[in-house]
Formats: sequence, structure tokens, C-alpha cells
Amino acid sequence: MNLHEYQAKEMLATRGAPIPRGALAYDPLSALVAARKLKTDKVVLKAQVHSGGRGKAGGVKVLSMSDDIRSAAASILGRTLVTNQTGPEGKPVSCLLIEEAPIIDSEIYLGVALDRSSGMVTVMASPAGGMEIEKIAAESPDRIFTVKVNPLRGLSAFQARELAYNLSQDPNVAGQINKIINILYDIFVSYDCTLVEINPLIISGDRALALDAKVNLDDHALFRHPELEKLRDRTQEDLMELSARQDGLSYIKLGGNIGCIVNGAGLAMATLDLISLHGGSPANFLDVGGGASEQVVSDAMSILLDDPRVKVVFINIFGGILRCDVLANGVIKAIRHRGLQLPVVARIEGTNIAAGLELFRESGLPVEIIPTLDEAARIVVQKAQTLASKAS
Repeated sequence: MNLHEYQAKEMLATRGAPIPRGALAYDPLSALVAARKLKTDKVVLKAQVHSGGRGKAGGVKVLSMSDDIRSAAASILGRTLVTNQTGPEGKPVSCLLIEEAPIIDSEIYLGVALDRSSGMVTVMASPAGGMEIEKIAAESPDRIFTVKVNPLRGLSAFQARELAYNLSQDPNVAGQINKIINILYDIFVSYDCTLVEINPLIISGDRALALDAKVNLDDHALFRHPELEKLRDRTQEDLMELSARQDGLSYIKLGGNIGCIVNGAGLAMATLDLISLHGGSPANFLDVGGGASEQVVSDAMSILLDDPRVKVVFINIFGGILRCDVLANGVIKAIRHRGLQLPVVARIEGTNIAAGLELFRESGLPVEIIPTLDEAARIVVQKAQTLASKAS
């Protein structure tokens, strides 16, 4: 679950991190009123969407008070903002953050994330703020400073100070950065985050300000933080992922055209790898889980049938707790309810395999059963490529 910039900044501010003065606006007139209340020479209008790259997409405008703020706000509000992170479908803009535009002397990057390879939290910092951290790492890796934090010991005072003084030799500025680093780490741990980021943290005169902020929460830990559910903006979420979550499915949208239904995360990852190995591109990660019911399987199949990007459906199930006859009934139910205009290839094995295969045969539906995984993946990719070439 991602938070909007203004929500992330509220988290920072409640812990004492400095942020620019600002207010939310949901219509052009409110934007003008909010700008005037700031009593400053320049303001910045920021589209509140779950995406980076807003400025390049026209979602951020810096204006003087003599400019037509109301018209500028109208040009952003209500539009669908397409950035390099949203994909072509974009994200709807329903509100703006109106802030003062402070003088920027320098920009800094600060971030906290989990390093899965070491099992430790990584605090990252760079004097090259305002850029994407991936770009900094590729072009100037020597400008990224990191410390690994043992989660049992927590962030040590010397680690935060080391990072702060790598970013500024001014004791006053370094002291402010040190405090903000500790605040970021506290938010990361307190709310079970996957990422907490300030980019950029600006130095304006003798003070540091969080000019932009990002907080990403771990969905699997939200049961520990029910108060955060009210911060969710469902208009920013993919409808298929939202539908899958409501059905209790583990679904992640990808960029390909082969829809996958698999049980078990390990088998799902292997399936995606095998599709890619044969030259195809999966449209999703969809794990129905080991104990899926007939209805859950039907819901999963319906999600794929509703996805206009999907050209072929690949069912790869190793029946254990999820019996093959339960799988077959769920797939058949969804197809009969939604209709079938896509090729379906299935590789199923395990508990009640004979009953499952018999159900598919008796249904009369054009579900192609392939006994081996490698062969099934090859056929799926071939079908997807053939259909794609016909469409083009």
C-alpha cells in the first residue's frame, strides 16, 4: 500500500521533520485560496498520485502569485497523469498539494529500505538528490553512502552521524540531517514499511526541508496497523489487483500477455521464468494458494478473462491441498459464466488428477491439457506470439 506525498509528509511532520508549508486543494478555487494563504512569492502545485516522474508529466507547476494559479490548477485536476512509472493507463488526479516554493541551495537523497540479501535494513544517502536512486547508482555509485542496520540492534547513533557528515560538513546542517535520518528509520520500523524516502531533502539557507516524500507500506503487515487503512486511496490502485485482494488472491500485474494461474509462490515464480525462457512475457503473478476453494479458482480465472491484455491463459497447478477436481470445477464455472474467447492451456498434476481431467473432458470446453511443464510453457508462448502477430 502506497501513501500520497502529503500523507507521507504528515508522518514526517508529526515526528519533528521539517516540511514546507502547504495545504490540499480539490478544486481550482481552493487551490488559489490556499496559495494566497501561504503569503509567499512563489508556490508549487503538485498532483497527488502514486507515482514518481510527476514533474516531467506536467503534474508539478511552480508559479508566482501573479500567474493564473486557478487555471494552472484546473489543467492538472481531473486529468489522468501518465508518467514513466504509471504505464499508459496513468493515474487520476483528484487533489493537489499547494506548497511554498523555497529557495534551493542543494538537494539530498535519503531513503530506508530492506536489503533482502542480507536481511538487514539499509539506510541510503546521496548528495545527488532530485535524481532517481537507480540512476545515481548506475552513473555515480561513489555518490551513494549506505549503512546496514541489524534489525535487532536498530540504527546506531554513530551510523546516522556518519551518513549526515558524508552529506554536509556544516555541523548545523549535519545535525538536522542526522535527526531526519533517525525519523525515517523510526517510521520504517514502526509501520512495517518497504520503503521510506525523501527525495529531495533540500538545504535552504541554514535549514533542511523534506521537499518530497514517499512511504510504501507492506500489505502483509497492515493487520498490525488498522489505523492506516483509512489512508488508502483506491482510485490509485489497479482494479484487477484490488479485485484480487478482495477475493483473497495474491495477484501482481505484469507487462506481458500470458495470463497465469498457479498455486504456490515458488511454482508461480518458476512458471514466470519458464515463460520468459521460451521468449514469452507473463501478464501477471497470480497465486491461488494451496487451499483454494472452487470459488477462489473461479474468481482467479475471471480476473484473467477480464484482462484485455491477456491473449492466452496458462494454468499450472500441482494439486496437493488444492485438489485437481476442485481446480477443474472452478475453471469450468468461470468459463461458463464469462464465456471463453481465449486459448487455455493447462498443466495439472497431483491429488485427484484423474477426476480433474475427466471433468475437463466432460465439459466440452477447449482447454488444452499438456502433461509436462516445459512443453506446456512452450506451447503457451507459441500461441501468444501467433495471436500477437495476427493482431499487429
